Amino acid sequence: MNERDKLLEIKNLKKYFPIKAIPFKSKASQVKAVDGVSFDVFKGETLGIVGESGSGKSTLGRTILRLLEPTDGEIIFEGNNLEKLNNRQLNGYRKHMQMVFQDPFASLNPRMRVKDLVGEPLALQKTLSKAEQARQVLDIVEKVGLTKSSLSKFPHEFSGGQRQRIGIARVLSMNPKLIIADEPVSALDVSVQSQVLNLMMDLQDEFKLTYLFISHDLSVVKHISDRVGVMYLGRIVEIGPKSNIYVNPLHPYTQALLSSIPIANFDVKKEKIQLEGEPPSPSNPPPGCTFHTRCPHAFDRCKIERPELVEQSNGQYVACHLYNAVTINNETSKNDKNKILVVQS
Repeated sequence: MNERDKLLEIKNLKKYFPIKAIPFKSKASQVKAVDGVSFDVFKGETLGIVGESGSGKSTLGRTILRLLEPTDGEIIFEGNNLEKLNNRQLNGYRKHMQMVFQDPFASLNPRMRVKDLVGEPLALQKTLSKAEQARQVLDIVEKVGLTKSSLSKFPHEFSGGQRQRIGIARVLSMNPKLIIADEPVSALDVSVQSQVLNLMMDLQDEFKLTYLFISHDLSVVKHISDRVGVMYLGRIVEIGPKSNIYVNPLHPYTQALLSSIPIANFDVKKEKIQLEGEPPSPSNPPPGCTFHTRCPHAFDRCKIERPELVEQSNGQYVACHLYNAVTINNETSKNDKNKILVVQS
């Protein structure tokens, strides 16, 4: 893919939340929910973002859409830096960047009928007559697998999967270019999950959509994504094509996540990597590599120097000193070299 294929560029994006000091106990600090994230999203692809709860995935999605104001960094959509736009200019881009939320019941107004929920974005645009709005609402509702009779019903009259379809229909009414899906199937039964995922994939082909798909479920991400980014404590530690990430994970954290995926074939032996300890607090992340407190391969350099994302092969980037044999004071320690050889062998 070349530069012209980029739809979204994220450069060193940060989102910190201030914490008030507790009297006589501590100073005011910050929760570093997103701490220097950079990646590109290309037109027509699905980039999956995975990680443990609290890794900053949802905050990342909301910050990209400016639902949360970023602390620092750049959000470039179709070549335009959204941080430099005023509210009026930003509103012009809102319709091109939409979000599907995790809980469809909480994201839909319980007092509005489906025809009004899906038609409200169209009415706000003030470009269609009421008759044209009604025709377009019906067309969109039918494309997401609901019937004409659904238009007069309220959200509580539907199942969870049907409510998520309404949420998707509401997003589609804006004819967006980018959809950020934040755990869109995590609240649904497994059988319904596959239906909604297949619907999203069909709609992507039909409407030429681009997805940023956020989930903690590695199997779901594998099903729908073209590329995968792995987050840990507010940072991207590995990103690359799905085939590379799932077949040859490089970062120790990615390896541990993938080893936890259950398999149906009991005859296949699979080594499970057990991480020790809990993730550090995002209000007080450790220096250097934030994963070094749980990493079985950590060495001295990991504790003092933050690793940068470096391409290893075929578009697969990893932020880990085990793979980046750079010099310190013009020398690479023998211990570092040995660890690099062990991991790559």
